[in-house]
Amino acid sequence: MVNVGVIGYGYWGPNLVRNFNSLDGSRVKLVCDIDESALKRVKRAYPGIQVTQDVNELISSKNIDAVIIATPVITHYELAKKALGEGKHVFVEKPFTYKAEQAEELIEIGEKKRLKIMVDHTFLFTGAVRKIKQLIEEGVLGNLLYFDSIRVNLGLFQHDVNVVWDLAPHDLSIMDYLIKDQPIAVVATGEAHYNHGLEDVAYITIYFSRNMIAHLNVNWLSPVKIRTVLIGGDKKMLVWDDIAPDDKIKIYDKGVEIETKEGVYDLLVSYRSGDMWAPRIDQAEALKLEAEHYFDCLENGKKPINDGMSGLRVVKMLEAANKSLKKKGELVYL
Repeated sequence: MVNVGVIGYGYWGPNLVRNFNSLDGSRVKLVCDIDESALKRVKRAYPGIQVTQDVNELISSKNIDAVIIATPVITHYELAKKALGEGKHVFVEKPFTYKAEQAEELIEIGEKKRLKIMVDHTFLFTGAVRKIKQLIEEGVLGNLLYFDSIRVNLGLFQHDVNVVWDLAPHDLSIMDYLIKDQPIAVVATGEAHYNHGLEDVAYITIYFSRNMIAHLNVNWLSPVKIRTVLIGGDKKMLVWDDIAPDDKIKIYDKGVEIETKEGVYDLLVSYRSGDMWAPRIDQAEALKLEAEHYFDCLENGKKPINDGMSGLRVVKMLEAANKSLKKKGELVYL
């Protein structure tokens, strides 16, 4: 039996407690939050789970094997370092840390102590992303040309991070998981309209080691909620609409075919327009699958697909985007 402690019972904490407490072979033993009303909600929903406002009580408890951290990003490093120091495995809400050097230090500690670190990149466990990963690995799309994502809505404004740190980790983690090519540079532009210097609209472009490009649009000021990813390959192209009620993924047999390369003026381009089809997608809850994967890694010594290195790569891209934002779109190398 793996005993779990959860730090933070705000927006995401209840989902984490519900999923980790329902797994065979694990139980949530202790929940910590500084908000007394949050702890009252825990006791109403789970009378058997102990609660505390003292984070050190949870981290130092000999009855806890793994610590789940669902707190603001600025606190992740300190809490995860304490937990690893006490010999606990850690599961950290995205983004992993606020600075790349913090993530690197946590990874080093985890490796020395042989402890598992998992970063909560929940989207990697959705049926849609798992299906897209399968299609890419099977070569259905061919060589990838671009990754284009739109993640926009009206709010929720954060008070500690800008829209890049709030929304972009989702798509950056998805991109990191799906695309094998190495990103080499980032350009980001954006503007802060209402939030005390924290950008609420941003556009991020990522260049790769070959002729692959990615673009992310993140926005807290959109009148509509959009969650769309377009992935173009030289064989087929894919559209993922995450809020569509049905047929979330559509694959288009469309593309461009070059008939001659003798010279730029002799270039003949033809356009292929074939069928569209929508694959079936597994509807299992992503967080449940993620929790199962975490405990599979703990019990069998496996490497999580969303381990500390995955989290570090995302943090490096976030840092580069933030630096580029502050310099009005300057190219920042990774």
